[in-house]
Amino acid sequence: MNEQVLSNLSMVTSVVVYLLAMFAHAAEWASARRLDPAAETVEGSVTETASQRVAERELVAAGAGGGSVVEAPAAETLDSHPDGTGGADAPAEAGAVRQRVESFGRIGFALTVIGFALSVLGVVLRGVAAGRAPWGNMYEFTTAAMVFIVAVYLVLAGRFRMRWLGLPVTLLAAIGNGLAVTVFYVAVAPLVPALHSVWFLIHIVAAAISGAAFNVGGVASILYLIKRRAENKGAVRGYLTRLPEARKIDVIAYRFNAFAFPLWTFTVAAGSIWAEYAWGRYWGWDPKETWALVTWVIYACYLHARATAGWRGRNAAIIGIIGMASFWFNFIGVNLLFAGLHSYAGV
Repeated sequence: MNEQVLSNLSMVTSVVVYLLAMFAHAAEWASARRLDPAAETVEGSVTETASQRVAERELVAAGAGGGSVVEAPAAETLDSHPDGTGGADAPAEAGAVRQRVESFGRIGFALTVIGFALSVLGVVLRGVAAGRAPWGNMYEFTTAAMVFIVAVYLVLAGRFRMRWLGLPVTLLAAIGNGLAVTVFYVAVAPLVPALHSVWFLIHIVAAAISGAAFNVGGVASILYLIKRRAENKGAVRGYLTRLPEARKIDVIAYRFNAFAFPLWTFTVAAGSIWAEYAWGRYWGWDPKETWALVTWVIYACYLHARATAGWRGRNAAIIGIIGMASFWFNFIGVNLLFAGLHSYAGV
């Protein structure tokens, strides 16, 4: 069994593991349907909140005059609940729900780490089998891009407690690697002459890193729109209670897009220098070059609108999502639909 076969096996297995991680995070979101929004947004348990209400009632009763003691109505005590169910069981039930949600989340995160390790192994073995950097075609770039995206998520989840990105990121990783091993796959082959340049490494690495940031920003924008809609309706329930406020998610999306934009600018510039080395011109309006510029313009509009027109929130999120869609069309759609000098990177 050679390195190429082992690489393929690792990639196929990573798709299965990412799917399992996605299902675990989906179960995490589904289990959170019974979470009490008040219990999740206010520090302290349901029991403490009820105890505070009883204590406040006793203080009011003590000062009601004549020193008489007024007992709290039975329906308001911890042993009863207005709907006739045992209110004393509510804190325990809420704790069980939170524990279930947390367990599914940890399982999803652990599976994501395993899927990431398998993807890294697959990319490394592909490079060993090819005897070069494993970024020479659409299959190789897709698998490498998924490694960068999941790596960013793992850092955010482990260091900054942003595990709420787990469901969309594992969905994206499963789809990306799944397409790579089923639709984009090509056997290991030598690089075409145009790729024999140091700019090959510089351009591709910059594109992969900026693409990872754009995708995290786009995912955050989608979650922002969902959370904002719930907040406007006053219906923040279930797993949405565990997400930050909508305005904070908007800031997260902005920071990732703002980080990625100058790096994407460098990617386009490096590609132009590489084009001059390979084809004798800096810019030729090749479909890939043209759509890379379109993507750049969309994100330039995003940052300009936020800085000058005050387009924060919904409008900015929509532009960010359009930018992410443009990035993926440039990455996949152009290769599949148009012929050009970049056709060597196709399937």
